[in-house]
Amino acid sequence: MGAVVLHRATPERLSAFSDGVFAVLITVLVLDLRPPEQPTFKALLSLWPTGLSYAVSYLFIAIVWVNHHYLMRYATEATPRLLWFNFAHLFSMSLLPLSTAWMAVSELAPQPVAFYAAVFFLVNATYVLLIWELIDRTPADKVSPSLRRIMRWRSIATLSLFAVAAVVALRYPIVGLGICISCLIVYLKPDPPLAEHRRARSAPR
Repeated sequence: MGAVVLHRATPERLSAFSDGVFAVLITVLVLDLRPPEQPTFKALLSLWPTGLSYAVSYLFIAIVWVNHHYLMRYATEATPRLLWFNFAHLFSMSLLPLSTAWMAVSELAPQPVAFYAAVFFLVNATYVLLIWELIDRTPADKVSPSLRRIMRWRSIATLSLFAVAAVVALRYPIVGLGICISCLIVYLKPDPPLAEHRRARSAPR
Protein backbone atom coordinates (compact mmCIF):
# COMPACT_ATOMS: atom_id res chain seq x y z
CA MET A 1 0.00 0.00 0.00
CA GLY A 2 1.45 3.37 -0.98
CA ALA A 3 2.22 5.99 1.60
CA VAL A 4 -0.28 8.76 2.12
CA VAL A 5 1.15 12.15 1.14
CA LEU A 6 -0.11 15.07 3.19
CA HIS A 7 -0.03 18.47 1.52
CA ARG A 8 0.30 21.61 3.59
CA ALA A 9 -2.47 24.15 3.24
CA THR A 10 -1.16 27.07 1.19
CA PRO A 11 -1.98 30.69 2.02
CA GLU A 12 -2.98 31.69 -1.53
CA ARG A 13 -6.65 30.92 -0.96
CA LEU A 14 -6.58 32.85 2.30
CA SER A 15 -5.10 35.89 0.57
CA ALA A 16 -7.65 35.68 -2.26
CA PHE A 17 -10.54 35.50 0.20
CA SER A 18 -9.17 38.47 2.16
CA ASP A 19 -8.80 40.52 -1.04
CA GLY A 20 -12.46 39.85 -1.81
CA VAL A 21 -13.52 41.08 1.63
CA PHE A 22 -11.52 44.30 1.23
CA ALA A 23 -13.13 44.87 -2.19
CA VAL A 24 -16.60 44.41 -0.70
CA LEU A 25 -15.85 46.86 2.10
CA ILE A 26 -14.85 49.56 -0.39
CA THR A 27 -18.00 48.86 -2.40
CA VAL A 28 -20.19 49.21 0.70
CA LEU A 29 -18.52 52.54 1.51
CA VAL A 30 -19.27 53.84 -1.98
CA LEU A 31 -22.90 52.68 -1.83
CA ASP A 32 -23.40 54.65 1.39
CA LEU A 33 -22.60 57.92 -0.38
CA ARG A 34 -25.67 60.01 -1.13
CA PRO A 35 -25.88 63.16 -3.30
CA PRO A 36 -27.13 66.42 -1.77
CA GLU A 37 -30.82 67.22 -2.05
CA GLN A 38 -30.19 70.63 -3.62
CA PRO A 39 -28.36 71.04 -6.97
CA THR A 40 -25.85 73.53 -5.62
CA PHE A 41 -22.19 73.46 -4.63
CA LYS A 42 -23.18 74.91 -1.26
CA ALA A 43 -25.33 71.85 -0.61
CA LEU A 44 -22.44 69.62 -1.70
CA LEU A 45 -20.00 71.40 0.63
CA SER A 46 -22.45 70.99 3.50
CA LEU A 47 -21.82 67.24 3.25
CA TRP A 48 -18.17 67.66 4.27
CA PRO A 49 -18.54 65.36 7.34
CA THR A 50 -19.63 62.57 4.99
CA GLY A 51 -16.81 63.31 2.58
CA LEU A 52 -14.21 63.38 5.33
CA SER A 53 -15.52 60.16 6.86
CA TYR A 54 -15.47 58.42 3.47
CA ALA A 55 -11.97 59.67 2.61
CA VAL A 56 -10.46 58.57 5.93
CA SER A 57 -12.14 55.17 5.76
CA TYR A 58 -11.09 54.61 2.15
CA LEU A 59 -7.50 55.48 3.06
CA PHE A 60 -7.72 53.21 6.09
CA ILE A 61 -8.91 50.24 4.01
CA ALA A 62 -6.16 50.87 1.46
CA ILE A 63 -3.46 51.01 4.15
CA VAL A 64 -4.75 47.91 5.92
CA TRP A 65 -4.86 45.99 2.62
CA VAL A 66 -1.29 47.02 1.72
CA ASN A 67 -0.02 45.97 5.16
CA HIS A 68 -2.03 42.74 5.06
CA HIS A 69 -0.56 41.93 1.65
CA TYR A 70 2.91 42.65 3.05
CA LEU A 71 2.44 40.28 6.00
CA MET A 72 1.05 37.50 3.82
CA ARG A 73 4.40 37.33 2.03
CA TYR A 74 5.78 35.65 5.15
CA ALA A 75 3.03 33.01 5.25
CA THR A 76 4.23 29.57 4.17
CA GLU A 77 1.23 27.63 5.42
CA ALA A 78 -2.39 28.49 6.23
CA THR A 79 -2.33 27.17 9.79
CA PRO A 80 -5.56 27.09 11.84
CA ARG A 81 -4.20 29.85 14.05
CA LEU A 82 -3.42 32.05 11.03
CA LEU A 83 -6.90 31.42 9.61
CA TRP A 84 -8.64 32.48 12.82
CA PHE A 85 -6.38 35.49 13.38
CA ASN A 86 -7.13 36.57 9.81
CA PHE A 87 -10.88 36.11 10.31
CA ALA A 88 -10.66 38.24 13.46
CA HIS A 89 -8.85 40.91 11.46
CA LEU A 90 -11.49 40.84 8.71
CA PHE A 91 -14.30 40.93 11.29
CA SER A 92 -12.88 44.11 12.80
CA MET A 93 -12.61 45.59 9.31
CA SER A 94 -16.24 44.70 8.60
CA LEU A 95 -17.29 47.16 11.33
CA LEU A 96 -15.77 50.06 9.40
CA PRO A 97 -18.73 50.83 7.06
CA LEU A 98 -21.11 50.94 10.03
CA SER A 99 -18.86 53.21 12.08
CA THR A 100 -18.20 55.41 9.04
CA ALA A 101 -21.90 55.85 8.26
CA TRP A 102 -22.74 56.59 11.90
CA MET A 103 -19.95 59.16 12.18
CA ALA A 104 -20.98 60.82 8.91
CA VAL A 105 -24.70 61.06 9.64
CA SER A 106 -23.99 62.41 13.12
CA GLU A 107 -21.72 65.10 11.60
CA LEU A 108 -18.74 63.98 13.67
CA ALA A 109 -20.53 63.78 17.02
CA PRO A 110 -18.39 62.64 20.01
CA GLN A 111 -19.72 59.13 20.60
CA PRO A 112 -19.78 58.04 16.92
CA VAL A 113 -16.21 59.32 16.48
CA ALA A 114 -15.18 57.48 19.66
CA PHE A 115 -16.72 54.29 18.28
CA TYR A 116 -14.91 54.90 14.99
CA ALA A 117 -11.59 55.19 16.85
CA ALA A 118 -12.44 52.03 18.80
CA VAL A 119 -12.85 50.18 15.49
CA PHE A 120 -9.39 51.41 14.49
CA PHE A 121 -8.10 50.04 17.82
CA LEU A 122 -9.71 46.65 17.18
CA VAL A 123 -8.32 46.46 13.63
CA ASN A 124 -4.83 47.26 14.89
CA ALA A 125 -5.13 44.77 17.75
CA THR A 126 -5.95 41.95 15.35
CA TYR A 127 -3.12 43.14 13.08
CA VAL A 128 -0.77 42.65 16.04
CA LEU A 129 -1.94 39.04 16.19
CA LEU A 130 -1.00 38.61 12.52
CA ILE A 131 2.41 40.13 13.20
CA TRP A 132 2.92 37.71 16.07
CA GLU A 133 1.99 34.77 13.87
CA LEU A 134 3.81 35.78 10.67
CA ILE A 135 6.74 37.94 11.83
CA ASP A 136 7.60 37.02 15.41
CA ARG A 137 7.38 33.29 14.68
CA THR A 138 9.41 33.50 11.46
CA PRO A 139 13.06 32.30 11.68
CA ALA A 140 15.64 35.03 12.29
CA ASP A 141 17.38 34.32 8.98
CA LYS A 142 14.23 35.47 7.14
CA VAL A 143 13.21 38.41 9.34
CA SER A 144 15.92 40.60 10.86
CA PRO A 145 15.73 41.31 14.61
CA SER A 146 15.58 45.06 13.89
CA LEU A 147 12.54 44.68 11.62
CA ARG A 148 10.86 42.42 14.15
CA ARG A 149 11.50 44.89 16.96
CA ILE A 150 10.43 47.99 15.01
CA MET A 151 7.18 46.43 13.79
CA ARG A 152 6.34 45.27 17.30
CA TRP A 153 6.93 48.67 18.89
CA ARG A 154 5.20 50.52 16.06
CA SER A 155 2.11 48.37 16.58
CA ILE A 156 2.10 48.88 20.35
CA ALA A 157 2.54 52.66 19.97
CA THR A 158 -0.28 53.06 17.44
CA LEU A 159 -2.52 50.72 19.42
CA SER A 160 -2.07 52.98 22.45
CA LEU A 161 -2.77 56.09 20.37
CA PHE A 162 -5.98 54.62 18.97
CA ALA A 163 -7.11 53.94 22.53
CA VAL A 164 -6.28 57.52 23.48
CA ALA A 165 -8.15 58.77 20.39
CA ALA A 166 -11.30 56.89 21.43
CA VAL A 167 -11.23 58.50 24.88
CA VAL A 168 -10.32 61.99 23.64
CA ALA A 169 -13.06 61.86 20.98
CA LEU A 170 -15.72 61.72 23.69
CA ARG A 171 -14.91 65.35 24.44
CA TYR A 172 -13.01 66.57 21.39
CA PRO A 173 -14.14 64.48 18.38
CA ILE A 174 -12.08 66.36 15.78
CA VAL A 175 -8.92 65.88 17.86
CA GLY A 176 -9.69 62.18 18.28
CA LEU A 177 -10.19 61.78 14.54
CA GLY A 178 -6.96 63.69 13.93
CA ILE A 179 -5.05 61.24 16.15
CA CYS A 180 -6.44 58.34 14.12
CA ILE A 181 -5.37 59.97 10.85
CA SER A 182 -1.87 60.66 12.19
CA CYS A 183 -1.51 56.99 13.16
CA LEU A 184 -2.36 55.95 9.60
CA ILE A 185 0.62 57.89 8.26
CA VAL A 186 3.15 55.59 9.92
CA TYR A 187 1.60 52.62 8.09
CA LEU A 188 1.74 54.12 4.61
CA LYS A 189 4.82 51.98 4.06
CA PRO A 190 4.51 48.48 5.60
CA ASP A 191 8.26 47.96 5.85
CA PRO A 192 9.50 50.54 8.40
CA PRO A 193 12.07 52.92 6.80
CA LEU A 194 14.42 52.52 9.78
CA ALA A 195 14.49 48.77 9.24
CA GLU A 196 15.38 49.30 5.57
CA HIS A 197 18.22 51.63 6.59
CA ARG A 198 19.61 49.09 9.03
CA ARG A 199 19.46 46.32 6.44
CA ALA A 200 21.31 48.50 3.96
CA ARG A 201 24.06 49.18 6.50
CA SER A 202 24.41 45.50 7.35
CA ALA A 203 24.40 44.30 3.72
CA PRO A 204 27.78 43.03 2.40
CA ARG A 205 29.68 45.46 0.22
